Amino acid sequence: MKAVKWVYSFLKKYKGKMAAGLLMTTGIAMLTIVSPFISGIIVDDIIGKGQRSLLPVMIACLLGVTLIKGVLRYSSQVMFEICSQGVLYSMRDTVYKKLLQEDFNFYNKNRTGDLMSRQTGDMDAIRHFIAYVIYAVYENILLLSFALIMIFTVNVKLALCMLVVLPFTALTTYGQSKRVRPAFGKIRQQFSSLNTFVQENISGNRVVKAFAREDFEIEKFNKENDAYREAELNASAIWMKYVPVFEFLSNILTVVLMLYGGYMVIDGEITMGQMVTVNGYLWMLTVPLRMAGWWINDIHRFITSAEKIYKTYSVEPDIKEPCQPVVRKHFNGDVEFNHVFYQADDADIITDINFKVKAGQTVGIIGSTGSGKSTVMNLLCRFYDASRGEVKVDGINVKDLDLYDLRDNIGIAMQDVFLFSDTIEGNIAYGRPDCSFEEVKKAAKMADANLFIQNMPEGYDTIVGERGVGLSGGQKQRISLARALLKDPSILILDDTTSAVDMETESYIQNQLKKIEKNCTIFIIAYRISSIKDADFILVMDKGRIVESGTHSQLVEAGGYYASAFYHQYGDFQKGGEGYGQK
Repeated sequence: MKAVKWVYSFLKKYKGKMAAGLLMTTGIAMLTIVSPFISGIIVDDIIGKGQRSLLPVMIACLLGVTLIKGVLRYSSQVMFEICSQGVLYSMRDTVYKKLLQEDFNFYNKNRTGDLMSRQTGDMDAIRHFIAYVIYAVYENILLLSFALIMIFTVNVKLALCMLVVLPFTALTTYGQSKRVRPAFGKIRQQFSSLNTFVQENISGNRVVKAFAREDFEIEKFNKENDAYREAELNASAIWMKYVPVFEFLSNILTVVLMLYGGYMVIDGEITMGQMVTVNGYLWMLTVPLRMAGWWINDIHRFITSAEKIYKTYSVEPDIKEPCQPVVRKHFNGDVEFNHVFYQADDADIITDINFKVKAGQTVGIIGSTGSGKSTVMNLLCRFYDASRGEVKVDGINVKDLDLYDLRDNIGIAMQDVFLFSDTIEGNIAYGRPDCSFEEVKKAAKMADANLFIQNMPEGYDTIVGERGVGLSGGQKQRISLARALLKDPSILILDDTTSAVDMETESYIQNQLKKIEKNCTIFIIAYRISSIKDADFILVMDKGRIVESGTHSQLVEAGGYYASAFYHQYGDFQKGGEGYGQK
């Protein structure tokens, strides 16, 4: 019920329009009883008694009722559609904003395809419920009620005969409702799985082609598709079981009217006109009975979708703004890790990390894959929170800082380069969309990206494909670096940013970084010794711990992991390391 209440919180804004729409629907239902009543008068008084003077009046009434119903029907449907689209817009906007507030853990646990299905198929089920199901169910309940009342005014015994069917209809409705809900849950689950599979394979289509695995992926897709079809067919089996029952019960009413009503006409208890009137009201009874099963399906489809969306929306991020954040628009760039531990899923990721960095210093971080290098920087950016210990910027615990201010002062070129389907200029200016073109070009020059950008067909206006498709790995890294540099941050994090560029380009970028060192604290995560050899000091990590620290020369002389990596990359002719380190 929490999910339904949550949906209602969006609908409350439109309760005036919804009330107006339901009021018009009530008018439609009330006007619907007029036509059968007039039909009875035409049969008894005009045809039976020859009162032809009443005919123009009756025809005018029928035309007037039809016209008014048409206007009300059109107006009410427009009203419900406005409400449904308004709710859909507000809900989608709210959910999207909440998704942007979620932390890394949330996206580690939720698949993109699942989240997309919440924003598409599940949202549309809610829109359909508001735009159609609400007024359809309400109108048909009114039709059923008004029809019974009018039949009672014609003949009580005939009306009681009609009522006999209703308890059986209620039991059938309850049975279908009980079984159809889990079936719809399974459908939504399989739809999300299918959506996820398609999304992943379209995004990774180059890998599929590179390994010639099209047939394998088609086979996997067929399994997902078969599972989704099976879920739909299982739900259809429930409908096939109950819908014929509703049809049978609705047709029973026709049989009752023809047999018992005909007998009453012959016996003189009711007139032929009254028989025609009751027959006119009969469809007002049979349509709700016949459609009850389908509306139960729509209602449970709505409830299932609302629950899935709400379940995603209600997840609270682990990383939250402090109650009284320390607001700092600009940081000096002093960084301190004080006995920092981080655990995830009961596994130790980093253990007892300790170091201090003064503003303007450059720090190199090196280590084997999975040693915790990127995690240390993620803790600094507060993408994750330390399990124990303190991460400080300018002497303030990052947990106490305003989250926006903290991240706004950090420029980061991530290991996994992500570029948007936008112009190159738009991608570089992503962190500062109001900057001038000259500033964009300056950042591109610092990242050694200006030349290849100018050689592209549209220069800085060239649209890059999804995730930077169409650019080489080195080009994407340089655009990512330019994006980070353009922020003019207090702290710059380069996570394996030059791994895909040649040595000459790397040397140029390093020289450019030296120009900003005084105003910016720089962290360089790398596997290449050449990327970090000139850093003020270097941290060597292994299995989540700092195992060595010092300058390039000190670490080479120490003969540990760093020295081993140095000799593997540069050979025995550089033993001693002093000569290389001083170049």
